[in-house]
Amino acid sequence: MQPDSQITLASAEPPQVDAPAVRRGPERAPRRRAPRRRISPLWWFLLPAAIPYVFVVIMPSAQGAGFALTDWDGLNPEWSFVGLDNFIRMFNDSQAVRAIVNTLLLAVGVTIVENIIGLALALAVNSKIKSRHALRLIFFAPVVVLSIVVAFLWQFIYTPNGPINELLRLVGLGSWAQNWLGDPNIALGAIAVMVVWQFAGYAMIIYLAGLQGVPEEQIEAAALDGANGVQRFWYIVRPMLAPAITVNLMLSLIRGLMIFDQIWVTTQGGPASSTNSLSTLVYRNAFQYGEFAYSAAMAVVLTVFVAVLGVIQYRFLLNTKGNK
Repeated sequence: MQPDSQITLASAEPPQVDAPAVRRGPERAPRRRAPRRRISPLWWFLLPAAIPYVFVVIMPSAQGAGFALTDWDGLNPEWSFVGLDNFIRMFNDSQAVRAIVNTLLLAVGVTIVENIIGLALALAVNSKIKSRHALRLIFFAPVVVLSIVVAFLWQFIYTPNGPINELLRLVGLGSWAQNWLGDPNIALGAIAVMVVWQFAGYAMIIYLAGLQGVPEEQIEAAALDGANGVQRFWYIVRPMLAPAITVNLMLSLIRGLMIFDQIWVTTQGGPASSTNSLSTLVYRNAFQYGEFAYSAAMAVVLTVFVAVLGVIQYRFLLNTKGNK
């Protein structure tokens, strides 16, 4: 073999073999840290009011609910757990049952009449009459008066020789004169009239605010199409007043369930317990009879009534806004 061929063979490189390709999985996107949830600034604005509310309302209410399960008399540091005995006693007590019925009757009756009158007043002062501003002020004025003052005023009006009976005698209807707060059959209705007179203006203002948002163009178009006043109200105004109606119903019911000043000043639950409500019975049992645990049980029942009605109407308000 010649030298050149040897050099060529010696210097020849071995053949290179390709390595098998390595399969790689899909590339993963880099992880991003979830942004920290920041507390809305609105909560910080609510905090100064929420803290006192917890200490002044929530904690005492919870403590009172706990006392409802005991036999505490309000003074003795020693008490024992009695479970639901106070609630069972309440529903077996004829006075308590009558107070519950009176409370519900007052709440429902006041709510219905107050909202009907408030809506009628709102429709009246929403017109373009020149005295509408003065009328709004006059109708709303009783709302800003203290309930105790209103109660003393109506106590004078309802006296046997008061303005109502004197007016009836003046027009020849003396036989209609009544002892309005002394007759068990009409005393509760007399108190309801007093409450409606005071707060109908409040309902009027809420309805009036709702009426301001009703477009005049739609009402005028319906009038041109031949719709009368009732049809225009029912098919155009009423649906747009749904939020105002819900708010008024909720406020009126809650206020009706918690009536105390007007009853206590005028009748103190009489005559013959015909005007007793849960509020007056709670006060009497706690501060006159010293039965704080029993009163706490009544207060819990009253709170449940208010809470349930409030939740139902709040849900109805949300549904109304959603449908709108």
